[in-house]
Amino acid sequence: MRNCLFLISLALSSAACSQSGEETVSPAREGEAATSARAGSDGARAVAFDDDSSKNGGNREFSYSWPKAVSEVPQLVERFTAERDRELAAQKAEWEKSFDGAPEDCISCISRGFEKEWKVVADLPQWLSLSADLYVYTGGAHGNSGKTSLVWDKRGQRAMKGVELFNSPVALETALGARLCEALNEQREKRRGMSIDPASGDIFDDCPGIDEATVLVGSSNGETFNRIGIYFGPYVAGSYAEGDYELNFSVTPSILDAVKPEFANAFSVKR
Repeated sequence: MRNCLFLISLALSSAACSQSGEETVSPAREGEAATSARAGSDGARAVAFDDDSSKNGGNREFSYSWPKAVSEVPQLVERFTAERDRELAAQKAEWEKSFDGAPEDCISCISRGFEKEWKVVADLPQWLSLSADLYVYTGGAHGNSGKTSLVWDKRGQRAMKGVELFNSPVALETALGARLCEALNEQREKRRGMSIDPASGDIFDDCPGIDEATVLVGSSNGETFNRIGIYFGPYVAGSYAEGDYELNFSVTPSILDAVKPEFANAFSVKR
């Protein structure tokens, strides 16, 4: 969806867009919502919902999906359904307002897009770690993208952000130490083709803090969280053209020390 909207926003060409993967669905007919689900052996289904419209040359696209693992948790289904309906209603209302006073032939001024796709990061005996890729287009040259996290405590029946498993963003940042900035600058240098000078005074040469990041918790053993991801969205660690940055780290003893005591058993050092 987002590739279509990007081309629309530039008003240079038109292209057909397609989605791929397990949760792919056919686009809805104009003005009609479509929901598709694929069942697993236990009856739980991956769900993908689309609601697209066209009016006066403008396009409104909306997509919200989650995997089978989410459908197995009624509380998450309720939570995500409510968010989906809220975002769709807000998009429809804002789109209708965009036609008032829009310049003639400005397709990007009257085109809107929203896409949120939840994915499984790790499905453990007691925990379900999720990430969501988000893209929002509200007119102009380009949309904005990002990533969020949600960790579901199966035993405690509660949801939290990945960073909330740690004592604080500062505690996790301290535990990562120099590795955080070194890993970020390594990726920056590859993209920019030049070395990074932290003393340059350029905001995009600085090392952003964990409070500006999304923290994801993952697993390679299927039992405990033994790796973490640090995600910086566009404009946080670099210009929009550079895109986002996602850094991956193995859990170390210092990171374990940054975990809240109540969640300590959920983590282990990666061997």
